[in-house]
Amino acid sequence: MTSDYIVAEHRFRVFIREPLEAGFRMDNYAPFEAKTAAEKPLFTIEVDDVRVSKPDGLALVIDQGNEPGETAIALYSQAEGWAVTMAPSPGRPISGILFLSQDFKQAKLHVLIPQEAKFALDNSLMLQYAFSTATLGTLEMHASTVVNDGKAYLFLAKSGTGKSTHSQMWLKAIAGSHLMNDDNPVVRAHPDGRVTAFGSPWSGKTPCYRNECFPVGGFVRIERAPENRLERLGVVESYASIYASCSGFKADSAMGDGLHATTVAAIQGAPCFVMHCLPDEDAARVCYEGIRKEGVR
Repeated sequence: MTSDYIVAEHRFRVFIREPLEAGFRMDNYAPFEAKTAAEKPLFTIEVDDVRVSKPDGLALVIDQGNEPGETAIALYSQAEGWAVTMAPSPGRPISGILFLSQDFKQAKLHVLIPQEAKFALDNSLMLQYAFSTATLGTLEMHASTVVNDGKAYLFLAKSGTGKSTHSQMWLKAIAGSHLMNDDNPVVRAHPDGRVTAFGSPWSGKTPCYRNECFPVGGFVRIERAPENRLERLGVVESYASIYASCSGFKADSAMGDGLHATTVAAIQGAPCFVMHCLPDEDAARVCYEGIRKEGVR
């Protein structure tokens, strides 16, 4: 099975060998499937069931996901490019090994645990997407995103801090709101100064896969507090909030420069806030009304 998908205007191609097709449910990708495969994709991934072991002599570059319940991902460098191992949580067996070309544009995923094939593919595609688009004015964000009155509002926070809860409060308290994505929206900074948010096939534990695009009305960092209060951030804090919430191999000079340039463009094109809040509906109202008072609509 060969399929092309377009996420935030970037096309990529997935090739799954026939014996493996039955093990993959691609429902979350269906809204993003391209009508034609005629155009050249930005990157390609091939999924294989040939079992391999982690090669010897790899140099560890990134090891993340050391907390219980976090996805455990390790990035290694090798002569031909890169290798990535992934597991649902620390201490669990490796679900798959992804081999990437030096420029991240070609990849082959070896599924090691058939029952976790979909997990391995989703995480491989998220990584390859972030790596391949980092120099193209694109940020793959860790955020929950709500749309209201034709604009997207991205809530940023560490896992478990309350960004999804805050989105749910908007859906309950702010009429006309809908959820665009609950974990991995994509932000584009355009040459004309526009900043837009897109839905994606990756949305964490919440199945929300909308192929839609809206101008960004604001980035809002969520912080737990004993009261509800919205604060507009300055340039430095705005930069730190967005840069910390985007995915990518920041140690790579080209990728890091690309993410830096896009983050700068994003804070120039859309306002950033911090919402000190309780997990209640009043927090949503305070946030919404505060952004409106700033003249952002």
